[in-house]
Amino acid sequence: MKEVIDINNANKTKNMVLTAMFTALITAGAYIRIPVPVCPFTLQFLFTTLAGIILGKNRGAAATALYVVLGLAGLPVFTGGGGIGYVLQPTFGYLIGFIAGSYITGAIVHSGKASAKRILMGCFAGLAVVYAMGMIYYYMISAVYMHEPIGLGTLFLYCFVLAVPGDIVLCILSAALAKRLMPVIHAKGTV
Repeated sequence: MKEVIDINNANKTKNMVLTAMFTALITAGAYIRIPVPVCPFTLQFLFTTLAGIILGKNRGAAATALYVVLGLAGLPVFTGGGGIGYVLQPTFGYLIGFIAGSYITGAIVHSGKASAKRILMGCFAGLAVVYAMGMIYYYMISAVYMHEPIGLGTLFLYCFVLAVPGDIVLCILSAALAKRLMPVIHAKGTV
């Protein structure tokens, strides 16, 4: 009986450490900026996607949500700082989308055997969710709060067309990384 309790405690500890690690990686990803014209390109999406793939839907979304909560609490973990006022930033919808994207990615990847095809499907589904939520939020904040409505064509160009190519590359990279990391992290006896 004591061995079962020890294994459960070890698994809980491993889960907490992995969740905290991904929260830290997402934070680091916000500060790793690749200079491209028009829109900032960071590695947040890479780590939120990996969180969903490796930790699963619930823990992956929890790691991403913890990142967002820390930022809203005032820690400067977002690309533009932190604080509760960040909810009024047009790009805050992408942060909400990261949580949902991690969940969707994890749900798809862990709904069957984690094949390369399933992992890529999960990554692209998570990407679609992130962009859908980000663009809807951007449109609403621009129109309602900032009183500067943005046209749908302009929104699509700046918030999707110019930004998505890099994130497509990150989907492929996260799938490749996950395929190598999952056996190591989920190996029996590595607790």
